Amino acid sequence: MTDLPTWEGFMTHTLRALSDGVVRTRRDLLPLVARECGLTEAQTKEALASGQPVYENRIGWGLSFLTNVGALARPIRGNYVITDAGRYLLQKYPHGVLERDINALGEDQSSPIRPYVATISRKANAVAVHTETSTLTPIEQVQNGVERIHDKVARELLQRLQGKDPAFFEQAVVKLLVGMGYGGANGSGSVTQMTNDGGIDGVIDQDILGLSRVYIQAKRYANGNGVGRPDVQAFVGALHGRADSGVFITTSHFSQGARDYVASSPTRIVLIDGKRLTDLMIQFNVGVQASETYTIVEIDEDFFA
Repeated sequence: MTDLPTWEGFMTHTLRALSDGVVRTRRDLLPLVARECGLTEAQTKEALASGQPVYENRIGWGLSFLTNVGALARPIRGNYVITDAGRYLLQKYPHGVLERDINALGEDQSSPIRPYVATISRKANAVAVHTETSTLTPIEQVQNGVERIHDKVARELLQRLQGKDPAFFEQAVVKLLVGMGYGGANGSGSVTQMTNDGGIDGVIDQDILGLSRVYIQAKRYANGNGVGRPDVQAFVGALHGRADSGVFITTSHFSQGARDYVASSPTRIVLIDGKRLTDLMIQFNVGVQASETYTIVEIDEDFFA
C-alpha cells in the first residue's frame, strides 16, 4: 500500500476543502479532499476487500469524527458544511491535527469544540490509543484482523493438503474448480484413473455433453520441491490433441523456467501455486467453514430523513 494519509491525516485537508463555507455532498467533497492532499491516481485506486477505495473510507471516518465534535455540520442528509468550531480548529492546527488534540480541545470549556463522547470511556487508555493501529480506521483494523486469520488458516490448509495422499489432493482441486464455477450449470468434474492418465489428473466438463472441458494436473509437493519446466512440458504434451488449455496446480511453487515456458507456449496453461491455491480455497469455502460472523452497522440516513 502506498503512503496514504491516515484517517486523522485527512481531517485538516477536509476542513480546508470546506473552508469556503459551501455546503457539499460527500460525493462532491471526496475528490476535493483528494486533490487538496495531492493524492496520486494509484493512491485513489487502493481498495479495501469490500471494494471501497481506502482514501474514501478514511475521509469518511474523519467526516464522522469532525461532525461529532461540532467542527462540521450536516444541514441536510449527506451534506457537510464547516462551522465556526471547524474554522477555529483549522486556524489552530493548519498543518495537521490528531484525535488526541481535538479531544483535548473538547475538554477545554473555553473551546468551541464539543467533547467526543466515545472517547470519555477511553481516557484511562489515552496513552495506548495512539498505537500504530490507531492510524487505521476501524474497518481497516477489522480487515487486517481477517487477513491475519486467513494467513494462519492458509498455512494450515497447505500442511493438511501436503499430508494427504495424491488421490485426495486431486479430488480437492477438482472440487475447488467446480466450486469456482468451472463445472457450468450442468457440468461435472472427475478425477482420472491413477494409471495411464497421460499426465492429466482431473477433467471438468463445462457443459452437460462434455463439449467443453478443463484438464487439470495436480502435484502435491513439499514446499521446497518446486515444479519445473519438464513437468509443465509433460502436461502440455498430454493435452496435445485434446485441448488448447489446462490448469496446473501445486502445493509448492513453480520455477522461473516453468513460468517462462508457459509464457511462450501457444497452449494456454494457468499455473496455481500453493499460496494462490489456499487463497482460492478460502475464497470459495473449500476445505474451510465459517467460524464467526460479525455484522458491521452504520446509521440509516433514511430513518432520520
